[in-house]
Amino acid sequence: MDADQGTEAAREERVVTDKLYMENTLLRVSGALFCHDAKRAATHTEEIILNAGIAEKAIVIRPDPRLGQPGPLAHKIFVALIKKHSDYGRAGRDQVTFSRRELMRLIGRNGWGGADSEQLSRALNEIHHAFIRTSFKTEKGRLAEHSFNVFPEVYLERAEHPTDPIETCVVTIARPVIASLQDDHFTCLNFTLMRDLGTIGQALYARLFFHFANLFDGHHRARLRFQKRYSDVCVEWLGGLKVLPYRSMIEREQLGTHLRQLVRVGFLASYSIREAANADGFVLAFRPGAAFFTDYDRFYRRRSARKVEVAIDTGGADRGDPVKLAYRFLEKRTGRALESIPYVSSKEVATARQILGQISFDQIDAFLSYALRAAKRTNFEVQSLGGLRQYVAGFQQHRSHQLAEDQAVARRRATEREDTIRLAYGQFWRSNIERLFASLSKREQSSVEEQARAALQQSGRGDGPLAKTLLSLERCRITAGVRRPPPLRYPRSRARVSYFKMR
Repeated sequence: MDADQGTEAAREERVVTDKLYMENTLLRVSGALFCHDAKRAATHTEEIILNAGIAEKAIVIRPDPRLGQPGPLAHKIFVALIKKHSDYGRAGRDQVTFSRRELMRLIGRNGWGGADSEQLSRALNEIHHAFIRTSFKTEKGRLAEHSFNVFPEVYLERAEHPTDPIETCVVTIARPVIASLQDDHFTCLNFTLMRDLGTIGQALYARLFFHFANLFDGHHRARLRFQKRYSDVCVEWLGGLKVLPYRSMIEREQLGTHLRQLVRVGFLASYSIREAANADGFVLAFRPGAAFFTDYDRFYRRRSARKVEVAIDTGGADRGDPVKLAYRFLEKRTGRALESIPYVSSKEVATARQILGQISFDQIDAFLSYALRAAKRTNFEVQSLGGLRQYVAGFQQHRSHQLAEDQAVARRRATEREDTIRLAYGQFWRSNIERLFASLSKREQSSVEEQARAALQQSGRGDGPLAKTLLSLERCRITAGVRRPPPLRYPRSRARVSYFKMR
């Protein structure tokens, strides 16, 4: 029995690590963003509009006019990136890092050369340069538009030269996607099943799982169906795939192979391609299979009893920082925009990693400015990050001195604030006691004056340039003891101190 429980736990753990979290808006965008015809993708540069007649659900996709629409390789990379981000967990991390070995596995190559790197670089740039604008209603009912790029930043690292193979890449995922994932607006997919599908099969699986999950009421499995016009599937799910005129061509040359594979793995029970009721085009109809219901129970129904499990990658959370530092150095040294820097060498990244071992990343901008100024004073033309290592000790000493100065300035300002408050309150107190003194009877005023003068004469302070001021202070002190002052409205910006503590 213990062995059976251990086997079940291991099986469950394997399933957990194979989850892929696809943010819902990104799921809709990706269907139209990626063209699954490699030959036609580069020629698709026109603006793509989804839900054009629904203002609060419209999505506009604008491919790069030079690169065209992201193709099948870009989709493969996209799915792999989202999967690795899912493995990090939904704790807010927005970067995904791939090593050279992972890049080879990503593209499915046994070797790794310059041509492979250029294909990877182009595919990433096809996604990076595609512009997205979504429209939606806010919680207050206002119509909002949000513009972004799916991958707003892409860092590539090569050994030395622009023609060297890529060693590492770091991709940043759009902030609205991360925020939506944290708000649980995502579809959980089975990556084990997706891994064996082609890019068209992956796109069909993701959209069908999303729609089946939305329609399923948890009970009537045999009734669950979903259908959609074939032409809309080509545009909205498959990125503008060519619409074929005959059912036999759709089955034999385009979608049939991928749909039959979904039936074989158990995700679909069946599918059909039939003419539309108005005899204009075709309609695709789908019935979910056992694999969908198994995954639905695992991914969704159990979430009420426990949160979705995620595999948090606590190690290497800052692996992208050395690459960022290397790019930041080139940007400051050359004065060129970040987008115009094609790559950084692995030697520079290794040096950046050493520097980050001594200086935290939040101080890097200050360090680069300090080091480049110091180099300029000695006419040293820095060409690499290695030339800045000599300034690390000086920067740390400079920072410690600056920190001490900042602390001294902070203490001095605090003392000045306290003195200002004390003086202001003294004036506030005296002005109110003077008004209290004016409210006394003539006899009481005369008595206070006599007591004040007697006290000053007894202390030997009755004469001199400050005699008048001292008499006023002594009169206030005695007045405060003669009659309790009425409640006063203190200024909000000043400390509320008792009158009698000032005596």
